[in-house]
Amino acid sequence: MTEARKDTPFHIVASDLDGTLLAPNHQLSAYSKETLKTLHEKGFTFIFATGRHHIDVAGIREIAGIPAYMITSNGARVHDQNDQLMYSKNVPEELVQPVIDVIRQDPNIFIHMYQNEDWLLDRDDEMLAKFHSESGFAYKRFTADAAPTDGIAKVFFTHPEQDHDHLVTFEQKLREEFGDKLNIAFSTPWCLEVMAAEVSKGHALEAVAKSLDLTLDNCIAFGDGMNDAEMLAMAGKGLVMGTSHHKVKEALPDNEVIGSNADDAVAHYLQDNLL
Repeated sequence: MTEARKDTPFHIVASDLDGTLLAPNHQLSAYSKETLKTLHEKGFTFIFATGRHHIDVAGIREIAGIPAYMITSNGARVHDQNDQLMYSKNVPEELVQPVIDVIRQDPNIFIHMYQNEDWLLDRDDEMLAKFHSESGFAYKRFTADAAPTDGIAKVFFTHPEQDHDHLVTFEQKLREEFGDKLNIAFSTPWCLEVMAAEVSKGHALEAVAKSLDLTLDNCIAFGDGMNDAEMLAMAGKGLVMGTSHHKVKEALPDNEVIGSNADDAVAHYLQDNLL
């Protein structure tokens, strides 16, 4: 393996998955796969940085065919290239049920949790079952009025009609009630996520960089959601997808905007600027 290019300060590439690196069908295109392999061959360290569960991401990493770090559950879990857990931060146990109780005011909203190795859901969702059929990562049912509270990486909520404005009202309720005790962010306009206060992809990226004797200045990152905002602000260079929600662009007005995941914009940027 050759060393990462000497004329660039970047040695670490971190990318969000859905809406960013993955195509609209939520899979890696052949061009993106080829780009990741070249990146690895040239000595760059790659990190999948996502809201997804680490078991799900390990399946995507296998398809990509490269060793890569995994920042998952928006930074609540970090695994190294050999699947060793480097970092883990749970939602405080005493806050799990109170958070769910706020959301239960609307019986239409789906309630999900990532607990250790499992994905929990308060009722069946056929669309989601199809979405994860390839990786084989399936949810288990839990009872929303008596939720488990230990080992919870994140709690998240989806709306059956993808009604962002409706979920925003719950985002506001959660902020009013829990303030700085939790990190509350949208990963997509229809998915509201709740993690421990000090959890973010940005802080997880910093932890990986430090473990490699590097700094955030050596990191280049790509993302499209509000759950990417800290990472894109903290990295040496943070690229915003052109298809990002306007709130993301407003939060990062000085960050460069690139094209769409439908056009492999991340892979094209890497080919043109790093490889």
